[in-house]
Amino acid sequence: MSAPALSTTDPGGSDLAVFRTEVREWLSGSAAPKSATPSGPADLAVFRNLSDDEERRLLDAAREYRRKRYDAGYGALTLAAEHGGRGLPASYASEVARAELEFDVPPSTELISVTTGLVGPAVAMFGTDEQREAYARPLLRTDLLACQLFSEPGAGSDLASLSCRAVRDGDGWRIDGQKVWSSGARFADLGMLLARTDPDLPKHKGITAFLIPLDAPGVEIRPIRQMSGGASFNEVFLNDVRIPDSARLGDIGQGWKIAGATLSFERTASGSVTRKKGGSVDELVGLAQQVGAAGDPVVRQQLADVYIRAELRKATADRVARAAAAGRSPGPAASVGKLMASDVLVKIGEIAADLLGNDIAVATDPSRFAWTEHLLGSPGYRLAGGTDQIQRNIIGERVLGLPPEPRADKDRPFSARDRR
Repeated sequence: MSAPALSTTDPGGSDLAVFRTEVREWLSGSAAPKSATPSGPADLAVFRNLSDDEERRLLDAAREYRRKRYDAGYGALTLAAEHGGRGLPASYASEVARAELEFDVPPSTELISVTTGLVGPAVAMFGTDEQREAYARPLLRTDLLACQLFSEPGAGSDLASLSCRAVRDGDGWRIDGQKVWSSGARFADLGMLLARTDPDLPKHKGITAFLIPLDAPGVEIRPIRQMSGGASFNEVFLNDVRIPDSARLGDIGQGWKIAGATLSFERTASGSVTRKKGGSVDELVGLAQQVGAAGDPVVRQQLADVYIRAELRKATADRVARAAAAGRSPGPAASVGKLMASDVLVKIGEIAADLLGNDIAVATDPSRFAWTEHLLGSPGYRLAGGTDQIQRNIIGERVLGLPPEPRADKDRPFSARDRR
Protein backbone atom coordinates (compact mmCIF):
# COMPACT_ATOMS: atom_id res chain seq x y z
CA MET A 1 0.00 0.00 0.00
CA SER A 2 1.44 3.36 -0.97
CA ALA A 3 1.54 6.29 1.41
CA PRO A 4 -1.54 8.52 1.24
CA ALA A 5 -0.99 11.98 -0.20
CA LEU A 6 -1.88 14.33 2.61
CA SER A 7 -1.66 18.03 3.22
CA THR A 8 0.10 19.22 6.37
CA THR A 9 -1.96 22.38 6.72
CA ASP A 10 -4.80 20.88 8.80
CA PRO A 11 -3.18 18.72 11.48
CA GLY A 12 -6.25 18.61 13.68
CA GLY A 13 -8.98 18.26 11.06
CA SER A 14 -10.12 16.19 8.10
CA ASP A 15 -6.64 15.27 6.85
CA LEU A 16 -5.76 13.71 10.20
CA ALA A 17 -9.03 11.77 10.23
CA VAL A 18 -8.27 10.40 6.76
CA PHE A 19 -4.77 9.51 7.88
CA ARG A 20 -6.10 7.75 10.99
CA THR A 21 -8.30 5.55 8.81
CA GLU A 22 -5.46 4.81 6.38
CA VAL A 23 -3.13 3.76 9.20
CA ARG A 24 -5.64 1.36 10.71
CA GLU A 25 -6.40 -0.15 7.33
CA TRP A 26 -2.70 -0.75 6.74
CA LEU A 27 -2.19 -2.21 10.22
CA SER A 28 -5.17 -4.54 9.83
CA GLY A 29 -3.45 -6.03 6.79
CA SER A 30 -0.02 -6.18 8.42
CA ALA A 31 -0.65 -7.39 11.98
CA ALA A 32 -3.27 -9.21 14.02
CA PRO A 33 -5.44 -7.24 16.45
CA LYS A 34 -4.09 -7.32 19.99
CA SER A 35 -5.78 -9.94 22.14
CA ALA A 36 -7.87 -8.68 25.04
CA THR A 37 -6.46 -11.49 27.20
CA PRO A 38 -2.63 -11.62 27.28
CA SER A 39 -1.13 -15.05 26.58
CA GLY A 40 1.39 -14.76 29.43
CA PRO A 41 2.53 -12.49 32.24
CA ALA A 42 2.84 -8.82 31.36
CA ASP A 43 6.25 -7.44 30.45
CA LEU A 44 6.76 -4.75 33.08
CA ALA A 45 10.54 -4.37 32.80
CA VAL A 46 11.71 -0.79 32.35
CA PHE A 47 14.95 -2.07 30.81
CA ARG A 48 14.67 -5.48 29.18
CA ASN A 49 16.56 -8.41 30.69
CA LEU A 50 17.28 -10.62 27.69
CA SER A 51 20.04 -12.92 26.58
CA ASP A 52 21.97 -11.92 23.47
CA ASP A 53 20.08 -14.53 21.42
CA GLU A 54 16.72 -13.24 22.68
CA GLU A 55 17.79 -9.67 21.94
CA ARG A 56 18.76 -10.59 18.38
CA ARG A 57 15.43 -12.32 17.77
CA LEU A 58 13.58 -9.28 19.11
CA LEU A 59 15.68 -6.97 16.95
CA ASP A 60 15.06 -9.08 13.84
CA ALA A 61 11.29 -9.03 14.36
CA ALA A 62 11.22 -5.30 15.11
CA ARG A 63 13.39 -4.47 12.09
CA GLU A 64 11.20 -6.51 9.74
CA TYR A 65 8.12 -4.62 10.91
CA ARG A 66 9.86 -1.20 10.85
CA ARG A 67 10.94 -1.76 7.24
CA LYS A 68 7.39 -2.59 6.21
CA ARG A 69 6.10 0.47 8.03
CA TYR A 70 8.71 2.75 6.49
CA ASP A 71 8.08 1.40 2.98
CA ALA A 72 4.33 1.95 3.46
CA GLY A 73 4.98 5.61 4.25
CA TYR A 74 4.42 5.51 8.01
CA GLY A 75 8.01 5.84 9.23
CA ALA A 76 9.90 9.10 9.87
CA LEU A 77 6.69 11.05 9.37
CA THR A 78 7.89 14.33 10.85
CA LEU A 79 11.18 14.59 8.96
CA ALA A 80 11.35 16.65 5.79
CA ALA A 81 10.80 14.70 2.59
CA GLU A 82 14.30 15.45 1.33
CA HIS A 83 15.66 13.83 4.51
CA GLY A 84 13.73 10.59 4.12
CA GLY A 85 10.50 11.55 5.87
CA ARG A 86 7.15 13.03 4.89
CA GLY A 87 7.20 16.45 6.53
CA LEU A 88 4.04 15.85 8.57
CA PRO A 89 3.22 17.31 12.00
CA ALA A 90 3.94 15.30 15.14
CA SER A 91 0.22 14.62 15.59
CA TYR A 92 0.43 12.18 12.67
CA ALA A 93 3.24 10.22 14.31
CA SER A 94 1.17 10.10 17.51
CA GLU A 95 -1.73 8.62 15.55
CA VAL A 96 0.48 5.82 14.25
CA ALA A 97 1.79 5.07 17.75
CA ARG A 98 -1.71 5.01 19.23
CA ALA A 99 -3.02 2.78 16.45
CA GLU A 100 -0.16 0.33 17.00
CA LEU A 101 -1.29 -0.16 20.60
CA GLU A 102 -4.35 -1.94 19.20
CA PHE A 103 -2.35 -4.44 17.15
CA ASP A 104 0.14 -7.21 17.87
CA VAL A 105 3.19 -5.50 16.39
CA PRO A 106 6.72 -6.46 17.47
CA PRO A 107 7.85 -4.35 20.43
CA SER A 108 10.58 -1.83 19.86
CA THR A 109 13.95 -1.92 21.64
CA GLU A 110 16.20 0.80 23.01
CA LEU A 111 18.53 0.36 20.04
CA ILE A 112 15.68 0.64 17.52
CA SER A 113 14.41 3.77 19.28
CA VAL A 114 17.86 5.36 19.35
CA THR A 115 18.43 4.50 15.68
CA THR A 116 15.14 5.82 14.30
CA GLY A 117 14.31 8.49 16.86
CA LEU A 118 17.70 10.02 17.67
CA VAL A 119 20.60 9.17 15.37
CA GLY A 120 18.62 8.94 12.14
CA PRO A 121 16.99 12.37 12.55
CA ALA A 122 20.33 13.88 13.65
CA VAL A 123 22.05 12.62 10.50
CA ALA A 124 19.13 13.89 8.42
CA MET A 125 19.33 17.33 10.05
CA PHE A 126 23.09 17.87 10.33
CA GLY A 127 24.70 15.47 7.85
CA THR A 128 26.16 16.28 4.46
CA ASP A 129 24.32 15.27 1.31
CA GLU A 130 26.63 12.27 1.07
CA GLN A 131 25.94 11.24 4.68
CA ARG A 132 22.20 11.59 4.22
CA GLU A 133 22.38 9.47 1.10
CA ALA A 134 24.52 6.81 2.78
CA TYR A 135 22.98 6.73 6.26
CA ALA A 136 19.73 8.64 6.80
CA ARG A 137 17.33 6.30 4.99
CA PRO A 138 19.12 3.08 6.10
CA LEU A 139 18.95 4.29 9.72
CA LEU A 140 15.32 5.35 9.54
CA ARG A 141 14.45 2.03 7.88
CA THR A 142 16.65 0.08 10.39
CA ASP A 143 18.80 -1.40 7.65
CA LEU A 144 21.59 0.02 9.83
CA LEU A 145 21.46 0.28 13.62
CA ALA A 146 23.20 3.02 15.60
CA CYS A 147 23.82 3.76 19.27
CA GLN A 148 24.81 6.91 21.13
CA LEU A 149 28.38 7.35 22.35
CA PHE A 150 27.85 10.38 24.59
CA SER A 151 28.29 9.70 28.32
CA GLU A 152 31.64 8.92 29.93
CA PRO A 153 32.71 7.78 33.41
CA GLY A 154 33.55 11.41 34.23
CA ALA A 155 30.92 13.11 32.06
CA GLY A 156 27.35 12.05 32.63
CA SER A 157 25.10 14.82 33.93
CA ASP A 158 27.80 17.32 32.98
CA LEU A 159 28.14 15.90 29.49
CA ALA A 160 30.18 18.87 28.25
CA SER A 161 33.04 17.70 30.50
CA LEU A 162 33.69 14.76 28.19
CA SER A 163 37.37 13.97 27.63
CA CYS A 164 37.28 11.53 24.69
CA ARG A 165 39.72 13.08 22.20
CA ALA A 166 39.59 13.34 18.43
CA VAL A 167 42.91 14.51 17.00
CA ARG A 168 43.61 15.39 13.38
CA ASP A 169 45.53 12.61 11.64
CA GLY A 170 46.31 13.56 8.05
CA ASP A 171 43.01 13.70 6.18
CA GLY A 172 41.17 11.98 9.02
CA TRP A 173 40.93 11.71 12.80
CA ARG A 174 42.33 9.53 15.58
CA ILE A 175 39.92 8.78 18.43
CA ASP A 176 40.90 7.80 21.98
CA GLY A 177 38.62 7.56 24.99
CA GLN A 178 35.87 5.66 26.78
CA LYS A 179 32.08 5.85 26.60
CA VAL A 180 29.55 4.29 28.95
CA TRP A 181 25.80 3.56 29.25
CA SER A 182 25.46 2.99 25.50
CA SER A 183 22.19 1.14 24.88
CA GLY A 184 22.48 -1.73 22.40
CA ALA A 185 26.07 -1.01 21.38
CA ARG A 186 26.85 -4.74 21.04
CA PHE A 187 24.31 -5.01 18.23
CA ALA A 188 24.87 -1.63 16.54
CA ASP A 189 26.60 -0.99 13.22
CA LEU A 190 27.40 2.66 13.96
CA GLY A 191 27.94 4.92 16.93
CA MET A 192 27.13 8.63 17.11
CA LEU A 193 30.17 9.91 18.99
CA LEU A 194 30.90 13.17 20.79
CA ALA A 195 34.63 13.89 21.10
CA ARG A 196 36.74 16.85 22.11
CA THR A 197 38.58 18.33 19.13
CA ASP A 198 39.85 21.57 20.71
CA PRO A 199 40.72 21.45 24.43
CA ASP A 200 41.82 25.09 24.36
CA LEU A 201 38.23 26.28 23.96
CA PRO A 202 35.61 26.35 26.75
CA LYS A 203 34.14 22.91 27.30
CA HIS A 204 30.91 23.43 25.34
CA LYS A 205 32.68 24.86 22.28
CA GLY A 206 35.44 22.35 21.57
CA ILE A 207 33.24 19.31 20.87
CA THR A 208 32.62 17.68 17.49
CA ALA A 209 30.22 14.88 16.51
CA PHE A 210 31.18 11.84 14.45
CA LEU A 211 29.44 8.77 13.06
CA ILE A 212 31.85 5.87 13.49
CA PRO A 213 31.66 2.19 12.47
CA LEU A 214 31.71 -0.02 15.55
CA ASP A 215 33.64 -2.77 13.79
CA ALA A 216 36.58 -0.39 13.25
CA PRO A 217 39.96 -1.54 14.62
CA GLY A 218 40.45 -0.27 18.17
CA VAL A 219 36.77 -0.37 19.19
CA GLU A 220 36.03 -2.69 22.15
CA ILE A 221 32.51 -3.14 23.56
CA ARG A 222 31.77 -4.66 26.98
CA PRO A 223 28.28 -5.29 28.43
CA ILE A 224 27.32 -3.79 31.80
CA ARG A 225 25.37 -6.17 34.02
CA GLN A 226 22.35 -4.52 35.68
CA MET A 227 20.98 -5.32 39.13
CA SER A 228 17.76 -6.42 37.41
CA GLY A 229 19.71 -9.18 35.64
CA GLY A 230 20.04 -7.93 32.08
CA ALA A 231 22.76 -6.07 30.21
CA SER A 232 20.96 -3.39 28.19
CA PHE A 233 23.91 -1.01 28.47
CA ASN A 234 27.53 -1.19 27.42
CA GLU A 235 30.84 0.55 27.89
CA VAL A 236 32.80 1.27 24.72
CA PHE A 237 36.58 1.70 24.59
CA LEU A 238 38.17 3.57 21.69
CA ASN A 239 41.90 2.98 21.37
CA ASP A 240 43.65 4.69 18.46
CA VAL A 241 40.54 4.42 16.27
CA ARG A 242 41.16 6.03 12.89
CA ILE A 243 38.30 7.44 10.84
CA PRO A 244 38.10 9.65 7.73
CA ASP A 245 36.90 13.24 7.91
CA SER A 246 33.80 12.10 6.03
CA ALA A 247 32.73 10.48 9.33
CA ARG A 248 32.42 13.92 10.94
CA LEU A 249 28.80 14.97 11.53
CA GLY A 250 28.30 18.70 11.18
CA ASP A 251 31.01 21.33 11.44
CA ILE A 252 34.04 21.13 13.70
CA GLY A 253 32.98 22.49 17.09
CA GLN A 254 29.26 22.02 16.38
CA GLY A 255 29.00 18.90 18.53
CA TRP A 256 27.25 20.53 21.47
CA LYS A 257 24.49 21.91 19.24
CA ILE A 258 24.01 18.48 17.67
CA ALA A 259 24.00 16.84 21.11
CA GLY A 260 21.36 19.29 22.34
CA ALA A 261 19.07 18.55 19.41
CA THR A 262 19.54 14.80 19.83
CA LEU A 263 18.85 14.89 23.58
CA SER A 264 15.72 16.94 22.89
CA PHE A 265 14.50 14.10 20.64
CA GLU A 266 15.26 11.66 23.48
CA ARG A 267 13.43 13.62 26.16
CA THR A 268 10.39 14.02 23.93
CA ALA A 269 10.35 10.25 23.34
CA SER A 270 10.86 9.54 27.06
CA GLY A 271 7.79 11.60 27.92
CA SER A 272 5.60 10.20 25.16
CA VAL A 273 2.34 8.60 26.27
CA THR A 274 2.65 5.95 23.55
CA ARG A 275 6.01 4.61 24.69
CA LYS A 276 5.45 1.58 26.98
CA LYS A 277 7.93 1.45 29.83
CA GLY A 278 7.28 -0.65 32.91
CA GLY A 279 3.89 -1.13 34.52
CA SER A 280 0.98 1.23 33.91
CA VAL A 281 -1.54 2.71 36.35
CA ASP A 282 -4.19 0.31 35.03
CA GLU A 283 -1.88 -2.64 35.72
CA LEU A 284 -1.19 -1.26 39.19
CA VAL A 285 -4.93 -1.04 39.91
CA GLY A 286 -5.22 -4.64 38.72
CA LEU A 287 -2.49 -5.65 41.17
CA ALA A 288 -4.32 -3.92 44.03
CA GLN A 289 -7.45 -5.89 43.14
CA GLN A 290 -5.50 -9.16 42.95
CA VAL A 291 -4.06 -8.78 46.46
CA GLY A 292 -7.40 -7.63 47.92
CA ALA A 293 -6.23 -4.11 48.75
CA ALA A 294 -8.37 -2.10 46.31
CA GLY A 295 -10.81 -1.15 49.08
CA ASP A 296 -8.15 0.08 51.50
CA PRO A 297 -8.55 3.89 51.80
CA VAL A 298 -4.79 4.46 52.02
CA VAL A 299 -4.19 2.37 48.89
CA ARG A 300 -7.02 4.15 47.09
CA GLN A 301 -5.40 7.49 47.95
CA GLN A 302 -2.06 6.25 46.57
CA LEU A 303 -3.72 5.02 43.38
CA ALA A 304 -5.58 8.31 42.94
CA ASP A 305 -2.36 10.26 43.40
CA VAL A 306 -0.40 8.28 40.80
CA TYR A 307 -3.39 8.36 38.41
CA ILE A 308 -3.43 12.18 38.60
CA ARG A 309 0.32 12.28 38.00
CA ALA A 310 -0.07 10.01 34.96
CA GLU A 311 -2.87 12.16 33.54
CA LEU A 312 -0.77 15.30 34.00
CA ARG A 313 2.03 13.56 32.15
CA LYS A 314 -0.35 12.75 29.28
CA ALA A 315 -1.54 16.36 29.13
CA THR A 316 2.06 17.58 29.02
CA ALA A 317 2.93 15.12 26.25
CA ASP A 318 -0.11 16.25 24.26
CA ARG A 319 0.97 19.89 24.68
CA VAL A 320 4.44 19.00 23.38
CA ALA A 321 2.86 17.20 20.41
CA ARG A 322 0.66 20.20 19.60
CA ALA A 323 3.67 22.53 19.75
CA ALA A 324 5.59 20.25 17.41
CA ALA A 325 2.58 20.08 15.09
CA ALA A 326 2.67 23.87 14.89
CA GLY A 327 6.35 23.73 13.93
CA ARG A 328 7.74 24.82 17.30
CA SER A 329 10.62 23.13 19.10
CA PRO A 330 9.60 21.11 22.19
CA GLY A 331 12.19 23.08 24.17
CA PRO A 332 11.99 22.80 27.97
CA ALA A 333 8.53 21.21 27.73
CA ALA A 334 10.35 18.03 26.70
CA SER A 335 12.20 18.19 30.02
CA VAL A 336 8.90 18.57 31.88
CA GLY A 337 7.52 15.50 30.11
CA LYS A 338 10.61 13.43 30.80
CA LEU A 339 10.63 14.45 34.47
CA MET A 340 6.98 13.49 34.82
CA ALA A 341 7.54 10.16 33.07
CA SER A 342 10.30 9.11 35.46
CA ASP A 343 8.27 10.30 38.46
CA VAL A 344 5.26 8.18 37.47
CA LEU A 345 7.40 5.09 36.88
CA VAL A 346 9.07 5.35 40.29
CA LYS A 347 5.77 6.03 42.08
CA ILE A 348 4.16 2.99 40.45
CA GLY A 349 7.09 0.82 41.54
CA GLU A 350 6.92 2.09 45.13
CA ILE A 351 3.18 1.39 45.38
CA ALA A 352 3.62 -2.07 43.85
CA ALA A 353 6.29 -2.84 46.44
CA ASP A 354 3.93 -1.75 49.25
CA LEU A 355 1.16 -3.94 47.85
CA LEU A 356 3.32 -7.05 47.45
CA GLY A 357 5.37 -6.73 50.61
CA ASN A 358 8.01 -9.46 50.85
CA ASP A 359 6.73 -11.04 47.63
CA ILE A 360 8.39 -8.25 45.65
CA ALA A 361 11.74 -9.79 46.64
CA VAL A 362 11.07 -13.52 46.97
CA ALA A 363 8.09 -14.48 44.78
CA THR A 364 8.91 -16.74 41.82
CA ASP A 365 5.51 -16.46 40.15
CA PRO A 366 6.08 -14.69 36.78
CA SER A 367 3.23 -12.22 37.34
CA ARG A 368 4.82 -11.14 40.63
CA PHE A 369 8.39 -11.14 39.34
CA ALA A 370 7.30 -8.79 36.55
CA TRP A 371 6.74 -6.15 39.24
CA THR A 372 10.17 -6.91 40.70
CA GLU A 373 11.66 -6.06 37.30
CA HIS A 374 9.73 -2.79 37.26
CA LEU A 375 10.88 -1.86 40.77
CA LEU A 376 14.54 -2.58 39.99
CA GLY A 377 14.50 -0.75 36.65
CA SER A 378 12.45 2.36 37.41
CA PRO A 379 15.14 4.28 39.37
CA GLY A 380 17.40 4.06 36.32
CA TYR A 381 14.85 6.01 34.30
CA ARG A 382 15.63 9.03 36.48
CA LEU A 383 19.07 9.00 34.82
CA ALA A 384 18.23 8.03 31.23
CA GLY A 385 18.17 10.92 28.77
CA GLY A 386 19.46 13.38 31.36
CA THR A 387 19.03 13.13 35.13
CA ASP A 388 16.04 14.51 36.98
CA GLN A 389 18.33 17.17 38.44
CA ILE A 390 19.37 18.30 34.96
CA GLN A 391 15.72 18.48 33.85
CA ARG A 392 14.90 20.62 36.91
CA ASN A 393 17.78 22.96 36.11
CA ILE A 394 16.49 23.35 32.55
CA ILE A 395 12.96 24.05 33.79
CA GLY A 396 14.19 26.47 36.45
CA GLU A 397 16.35 28.47 34.07
CA ARG A 398 14.27 28.39 30.87
CA VAL A 399 10.72 28.32 32.23
CA LEU A 400 10.83 29.92 35.68
CA GLY A 401 13.57 32.41 34.86
CA LEU A 402 15.69 31.45 37.85
CA PRO A 403 19.40 32.32 37.81
CA PRO A 404 21.61 29.52 36.49
CA GLU A 405 23.86 27.55 38.77
CA PRO A 406 27.33 29.09 39.12
CA ARG A 407 29.69 27.64 36.53
CA ALA A 408 33.26 28.60 37.27
CA ASP A 409 34.50 26.79 34.16
CA LYS A 410 31.97 28.23 31.73
CA ASP A 411 34.38 30.51 29.87
CA ARG A 412 37.66 28.80 30.78
CA PRO A 413 39.53 26.61 28.31
CA PHE A 414 38.80 22.94 28.93
CA SER A 415 42.54 22.28 29.14
CA ALA A 416 42.74 24.58 32.20
CA ARG A 417 40.18 22.63 34.24
CA ASP A 418 42.77 20.95 36.49
CA ARG A 419 44.95 24.00 37.02
CA ARG A 420 44.97 25.61 40.43
